[in-house]
Order: sequence, then C-alpha cells, then structure tokens
Amino acid sequence: MARSVLAGLRRTSIQREPVPELRPRLTRQRDLIPEERLNETSITVIGVGAIGRQVAIQLACMGARTLQLIDFDTVDETNVTTQGYLRKQIGQPKVEALQACIREIDNHIAVETVNDRFRAKHKTTPVVFCCVDSISARTAIWRSLQDRCEFWCDGRMLGETIRVLTAADIESLTHYPTTLFSQSESQAGTCTSRSTIYSANIAAGLMLHQFARWLRSQPVDADQTLNLFASELMTTSENLKEQQ
Repeated sequence: MARSVLAGLRRTSIQREPVPELRPRLTRQRDLIPEERLNETSITVIGVGAIGRQVAIQLACMGARTLQLIDFDTVDETNVTTQGYLRKQIGQPKVEALQACIREIDNHIAVETVNDRFRAKHKTTPVVFCCVDSISARTAIWRSLQDRCEFWCDGRMLGETIRVLTAADIESLTHYPTTLFSQSESQAGTCTSRSTIYSANIAAGLMLHQFARWLRSQPVDADQTLNLFASELMTTSENLKEQQ
C-alpha cells in the first residue's frame, strides 16, 4: 500500500508513565474537579482546529489522563493565528502537532492520534467533544455516537458568537437533535473563515465547565450562547424561547 494512504489511516498512541494517585500540580483545582473521576475518564476530541485544539490543551492542563485526538487536516499558516499552532508545526498533521504540545504540558498523559476524518468504525470514548466545522459533519458524528456517549459537548463559533451544546441527561439528550438543522439553513461561513484565538479559548472554557459539572454529577446546561460583541449570554431556557 502506498505510503500516503497509510499515513491517512495512521493511529498512534503513547503509553503514559505511572503517576501518583494525587498529583501535586492539580492541588489548586482539587475542590472543583473530582480528581478520582477524572483519572478514570477517557476523552475523545473530534476536530482539533480552532476550538478543538483549545479543548485538548485545557483538558491536558486540567489533568486528563487519556486523550484521543481525531482530525485529518494539517497545520497551515493561518492556524498559527486563529488556532494557536506553532510556526515550526506548519505542514504537520494537526493531531501530531497537538500531541507534541500536550506532551510538553504533561508527559504522563496517554494520547492516541487518529490522522483521519471521523468514521463510524473508529472506537471512541464515552466522553466526546465535537469540534468540527459543519453542521452536516456534526449530524453524522452524532448519529454514529449518540448511543455510545455518556457525555457529549458540541462547540460552535462564528466570529464572536459562541454556542455550546451539551448532552448528558434526558433533557439535554432530547434537546440536542433539535439543533441539527440542515446545512442549507446554517449561517454563511464557518469557524475557519471567521474566527479568533480568544473566541476559541472562551468556547473551550465554556465546554470544559460543562464537563466539570458532569464530573461533579451536577446538571449540565443543554444550550448556551455567548455573543461577545453584544456582551450577552443566553442559557437553555432563553435559547428555547428564541426558537419558539
């Protein structure tokens, strides 16, 4: 088989080194993030562009022990500005460039990379952060994984408008499919055509907050919209009123 084909299907992983049950670097968040449950949780990030890269970096800093990164794309020059990749990483597969950054944060983290588009055959984890660009891709991924997820979080961004959708209980699992409108109904543009690094970081922070709530066995917010330009934050009930 040609090397280029093999590269497209490559899956690599790094076995984490033994770590103590209580890690000193996590001391300041210990009252907010249940470390024992986090230690037992494996996490998949699908799409490691603007939002997805920030999600993975924040998860690594938070103390996640096992991460799976799925993306087919390579780093280009614009990704240095809007996604935070390094200049020396231009031309590298995004999953491999991100894996290297995570290893610099904590080399105890086990990172599996899938240098490919998401496909139904991929074995993912019970916790999934969906950070892809198009509504059609989100819909296809959700249909494949909805019965395999315990926690699902979808981050959407256009310019300075951020929407975070979380599905982890009956109410939120019922609401999420209603947000999967057709591609023709979506607003023109994608997060790659209109994005900033600060919006991506805020989106990732909102997503990790929902994950932290889930780790604490607290209810999640099914639907949040933050408009940075207007300084407005709407939560689930307000978003439902807007849709009626």
